[in-house]
Amino acid sequence: MANSNFVDYVKIHIRSGRGGGGSAHLHREKFTPKGGPDGGDGGRGGHIIIRASKDYWTLLHLKYDRHIFAGNGMSGSHSRSFGADGADKVIEVPCGTVVYDAQTGEYIMDVTEDGEQKILLKGGRGGLGNWHFRSATNRTPRFAQSGEPGQERTVILELKVLADVGLVGKPNAGKSTLLSSISAAKPKIADYPFTTLVPNLGIVAYRDGKSFCMADIPGIIEGASEGKGLGYRFLRHIERNAILCFLVPVDTNDIVEEYNTLLKELEAYNPELLEKQRILCLSKSDMLDDELKELISEQLPKDIKYCFISSVVGTGLTQLKDMLWEMIQNNTHEVESITHRNLDADKIRYDFDDDDDFSYVDESPNDDNYDEYEFDEEVYEDVMNGKIPSKFKEEDTEEDEELVDYVEDEDEEEIVDYIEDDDNEEENKSK
Repeated sequence: MANSNFVDYVKIHIRSGRGGGGSAHLHREKFTPKGGPDGGDGGRGGHIIIRASKDYWTLLHLKYDRHIFAGNGMSGSHSRSFGADGADKVIEVPCGTVVYDAQTGEYIMDVTEDGEQKILLKGGRGGLGNWHFRSATNRTPRFAQSGEPGQERTVILELKVLADVGLVGKPNAGKSTLLSSISAAKPKIADYPFTTLVPNLGIVAYRDGKSFCMADIPGIIEGASEGKGLGYRFLRHIERNAILCFLVPVDTNDIVEEYNTLLKELEAYNPELLEKQRILCLSKSDMLDDELKELISEQLPKDIKYCFISSVVGTGLTQLKDMLWEMIQNNTHEVESITHRNLDADKIRYDFDDDDDFSYVDESPNDDNYDEYEFDEEVYEDVMNGKIPSKFKEEDTEEDEELVDYVEDEDEEEIVDYIEDDDNEEENKSK
């Protein structure tokens, strides 16, 4: 498994961008004295977005790229200029990927359709510039709002294979042989248990150019839901299959008991799996004659469809494809909606190394040299609704900074005093 290219379980550390700070700039122009505040708002921080793509089959591309950060928003500027928004970071994953919190194991979201995307972490909102805080009693606010900090989280991405039909059976039941016989897939086949260590997908050709997808799931033994054999690790791939095809060899001591054992393991893992359509395939039937087939048929459960097949000889495969296609047509043709269970937090630490370094230090410089206050949700909402926050209604005692609207009067000549900047003063001295 360590060297396999099939990766269906990966832990990554993500962080959305922080919002840019608002500007506390005061307007200064040669013939406009005391121009007042004109600081713009900061830009929004970048989102972390997860998007399903049909171009990916595994999570291998994320195995070596486990630190994903979105861009930070830029600070506001003068003339009420908004800061640029931070760059969003899109994580492309295979269809059927589920996201869990790595600390608690809590289910967060999943994406199933090609092109479907959801925001995993929202970027911080940009801070408000001093333009928003002007009032009749506070005409020159010399402060601005800092940007909202971004969110940071460690998550687990888990892939659940999407297929129309899932093959369920014990090791050496003939699942891989069946898949190789009715599709172009070439899974590993050998005469020892647990030959299949990862799920294999195959496209089964049907009449008139039609086809459906079949998944070969690693063998299930009694106690798999408790961790025996390959354990629960690959049982999750069955959850996305619309139809479950149970394979039981005819040379089994008790066919009904083995079938019930498989049902019991699926029920222990997720009771919703029993609500799926099921069909029982009795493999290796080339060893039987018609008499034995009738005898076995009488012992099988009456509430399930069944058929005798032989993947080596090819008998019964056409009948099996007809039965599966009929069941697929009866299905809703929608991705199976299931209730995702939360992961066991105690088991998560055994699936990953504890020495993973997910630390990150933000070394971006902060060149703002004006007063800031922390991002306040209540203040932000009041300003956006056109209200003046009560905490900024204090009377301005600096009369010399009173905001004066300059209006040119054609009838009366008006002498306007203005403050020259340092460059103009040096220029006059040189003259």
